[in-house]
Amino acid sequence: MEFESEEASKAFYNSYARRVGFSTRVSSSRRSRRDGAIIQRQFVCAKEGFRNHNEKRTKDREIKRPRMITRVGCKASLSVKMQDSGQWVVSGFVREHNHELVPPDQVHCLRSHRQISGSAKTLIDTLQAAGMGPRRIMSALIKEYGGISKVGFTEVDCRNYMRNNRQRSMEGDIQLLIDYLRQKNSENPNFFYAVQCEDDQFTGNVLWADPKARSDFAYFGDTVTFDTTYRSNRYRLPFAPITGVNHHGQPVLFGCAFIMSETEASFVWLFNTWLTAVSGHHPVSITTDHDVVLRSAVMQVFPETRHRFCKWHIFKKCQEKLSHVFLKHPTFEVDFHKCVNLTESVEEFESCWFSLVDRYELRDHDWLQAIYSDRKQWVPVYLRDTFFAEMSITQRSDSMNSYFDGYINASTNLQHFFKLYEKALESRNEKEVRADYDTMNTSPALKTPSPMEKQASELYTRKLFSRFQEELFETLTFMASKVDDGDEDRITYQVSKFGEDNKPYYVKFNVLKMRAACSCQMFEFSGLLCRHILAVFRVTNVLTLPSHYILRRWTRNARSSVVIEESSADVYTNYLESQTVRYNTLRHEAFRFVDEAMKSSADSYDVALTALKEAAKEVLNAAKNDGRSSAFSNGRNKVASAGDKGTEKFSSGTRVRISGQTLSEVSTILRFPVTSSFTMHQL
Repeated sequence: MEFESEEASKAFYNSYARRVGFSTRVSSSRRSRRDGAIIQRQFVCAKEGFRNHNEKRTKDREIKRPRMITRVGCKASLSVKMQDSGQWVVSGFVREHNHELVPPDQVHCLRSHRQISGSAKTLIDTLQAAGMGPRRIMSALIKEYGGISKVGFTEVDCRNYMRNNRQRSMEGDIQLLIDYLRQKNSENPNFFYAVQCEDDQFTGNVLWADPKARSDFAYFGDTVTFDTTYRSNRYRLPFAPITGVNHHGQPVLFGCAFIMSETEASFVWLFNTWLTAVSGHHPVSITTDHDVVLRSAVMQVFPETRHRFCKWHIFKKCQEKLSHVFLKHPTFEVDFHKCVNLTESVEEFESCWFSLVDRYELRDHDWLQAIYSDRKQWVPVYLRDTFFAEMSITQRSDSMNSYFDGYINASTNLQHFFKLYEKALESRNEKEVRADYDTMNTSPALKTPSPMEKQASELYTRKLFSRFQEELFETLTFMASKVDDGDEDRITYQVSKFGEDNKPYYVKFNVLKMRAACSCQMFEFSGLLCRHILAVFRVTNVLTLPSHYILRRWTRNARSSVVIEESSADVYTNYLESQTVRYNTLRHEAFRFVDEAMKSSADSYDVALTALKEAAKEVLNAAKNDGRSSAFSNGRNKVASAGDKGTEKFSSGTRVRISGQTLSEVSTILRFPVTSSFTMHQL
């Protein structure tokens, strides 16, 4: 046979291969010594030859995912050479193959036959512009052409074509992003943005943080979520919001990024640049997707920050990696969730995990082994000792991939992105303002007469108080019993729900320092006291929350640089707290005194009894003196508050020591009218 060109001979052999059922490739060629032009070409079966094992490349490294062997030494080929006339003539042909040929309904999977036609490209372009992904586009093509074998290419080819389209389109649109950020910075110099460049070339990595995001981080930056799964636009660029949780438990934005390449260097640059935007303050904890590249970058930039992989991202991956198990065993998903979320100790989790993988015969599953080796970074029982601002171990973090929900999706292009981005910010800000208004202008319904509940209602935001109230109310069904006196100051309590003695929690309580630690570690994880510690407080007459258990980030004044009306509330709180501390201290010392007296002789008993009687007389005399002082104070209060209520009130946070002064002299010293309304606490 003769052909007009080399390309014509190649097309003929490939067409022949499609009918027969094999794939082709170009093997060798020979060039003219005179002008270097190709004068001979050999086309072979794709299974010709054998894999070349390069020992230098594989000697010192382990190949985790070796490629399948495709070459088996097949001799089938077609050789052509150019004549003096310019025509190409067949010079050799080997017909026989040493392997099975592919049936017609699978030929479209062979590499040399996977080609996207012009009409298919047009349809893909149209559907891609409408926001459809490769999977849905392939479904439409299969329906249009009447079967996958008639489409002529695979979903991978479609995906690659769409990616190349995105790269071509991006070059013009990316300038819109830079222009937008530059404009925002010119309007407000506190708007931070940075573009990564290497050798004066734009890498495609961009980070920005508006003024509110930067200030919010100062108040709520103790825990951070960095999410790269949010593919927000048609280019499938990783749009990565950096978020946290505010004092209402709502997601709050700390910054945003577009990342062209998800490489370690890109993430290191992004984290370092973001730290510059938020004044270099490192968070206590950070949550990211389960990714080894991200882990390496976090270790470099945040060496002291606790790094957690998103549990729900792992659960989603589990459905993909173990889909066959989900179909075969409907109970697997429930058992898996119980193992991860409901185990109370490391030992219990370990036992439950191995029982699970043995029951479903998954001990050798590679992906499960991988996530098990990373268990300390995603299984809750290993993370409870670190603050993540979540109200329970099992809840899904509200900030993870939810800040822009309802505004940005796969069809959003860069031209529309920032309009929707600003709408999302406006909506989130409005929700926070509304929550602030509800907290400041409405009062929650109290369920108990507890001073602690009233105190919490005046300090926490409405959402957080509701969560605390739930814990406090649950203490009514819990019993706390002393199991170990320990040393003089530390006492261990066993706390369990009525009727569930087989599920105890243990609380270690330091009476003098008013500090407690529970085995559930809810306070360490969420910043709110658990029902177990509150149950111990109830039986030990701790009437109010000690100040070190009230995290400012959960209070209504979380954003205030100066706490409004805090000291006036503290008067009552500190009074109750000091009463509780004195009561517990006296009781502790009294019990120790009685124990010592009973261990000794009868003489010691008589001495102790006499001392107690003398002490009782002194306490009674002191109480009488306090009564006279109280009466004097009350009278003075009545005189002071009889004046005009419209006059200026003295600051509730002030403490003044006054000795031997009349009321008129006091007014002169403090420089306010004698008719002003004030209290003796304020004086």
